Amino acid sequence: MTRGDHTTAGDHTTAGDRPTADHGDHGDHADTDLLRRCVVVGGAGAVGGLFAGHLLRSGAEVLVVDPAPGPATGPATGEGATRSVPAVNVASQESTAGSSTGAPPAGEARVLRGDITDIGPELADELGRADLVLLAVPEQVALAAVKQVAAAMRPGALLADTLSVKGPIADEIAAHAGNVEAAGLNPMFAPSLGFAGRPVAAVVVHDGPRTQALLRLVESWGGRAVRLGAHEHDRLAAATQALTHAAVLSFGLALAGLGVGVAELAAVAPPPHATMLALLARIASGTPEVYWDVQSANPQAAAARAALADGVRTLAGLLDGRADGEAEFAAALGGLRDLLGPDLGFYRDTCAEMFGALPSYEPRSSCEPRSSCEPRSPHQPRPTTSTSSPVTTER
Repeated sequence: MTRGDHTTAGDHTTAGDRPTADHGDHGDHADTDLLRRCVVVGGAGAVGGLFAGHLLRSGAEVLVVDPAPGPATGPATGEGATRSVPAVNVASQESTAGSSTGAPPAGEARVLRGDITDIGPELADELGRADLVLLAVPEQVALAAVKQVAAAMRPGALLADTLSVKGPIADEIAAHAGNVEAAGLNPMFAPSLGFAGRPVAAVVVHDGPRTQALLRLVESWGGRAVRLGAHEHDRLAAATQALTHAAVLSFGLALAGLGVGVAELAAVAPPPHATMLALLARIASGTPEVYWDVQSANPQAAAARAALADGVRTLAGLLDGRADGEAEFAAALGGLRDLLGPDLGFYRDTCAEMFGALPSYEPRSSCEPRSSCEPRSPHQPRPTTSTSSPVTTER
């Protein structure tokens, strides 16, 4: 889930996270008319950049607001991708070449350096003209901004957010944003993966035509809008994200405690273990603040971690040497089959396909990339061209 994201638009597409097929991003003409002017706060981040790029491609005019914005976001070259484009600096009224009106050429965003928690006259004017204001910022920033942002917006415009936790922001909107439409979106995937075929949780607080237009646009981008209540969202997020991340992180901490080297594990790892190592590597390569928020910001995450600990204790109890332990173990597996219900076959077959697609492990002495590198020992780090820390945003 997003924290409003600490990555920049140019940081997040790697060789392992290629965008999926483009869906055109055209949407319905009536939808883009309803959402013609869009302000994306935090649009220099990966999640904000994802939305800004798709809104641009759908024909909207986009203003990126950020305290220290990176390059503006322009039309993506593939699903979920963003690219740097020349931008209009609103504060200095500088425009790119080719624009005789002072507005940016089609498909380019304007950029305004600003603090959404301390709205000045210029930003207030932009908010007042917007059809959509999207807060792709950390939770505390969004909560602090709602009251004054809503006051600056015109009645009937749409205030949206991309927060990981929806209960507090929904309460804040209910208290201070009664004159605008309001909806929370939570892409349940890393931004680099793109919308195609992926769920986007949608918490509608104040419904209306612009809210419905935004949900239709998300679906035109290939996403699946799944409508939930705010607290239902947080309950499901605790199970799908906090619990899952906690299980993978606990697996990694347990491996560290066993003192077994990953190189020796990987050489003999069966597919389930190799998959767990891959999940661990993805999370360990990510932004710590994102995973911290998944665990700490959701009030229902603690119950998910407690359930995980109870599950480990229950398993240990089945294996404590009791005479009936094997029968109870078999009964527990039967209960898990019942839990999966009619979806058992789907997930079993999905797992078989995943395992079939796993690449063979190659010792780290193998050349990477194969065309131009020297052999190295299993304990040497892989070469990297990155000058910054990893920026994967897991979902």
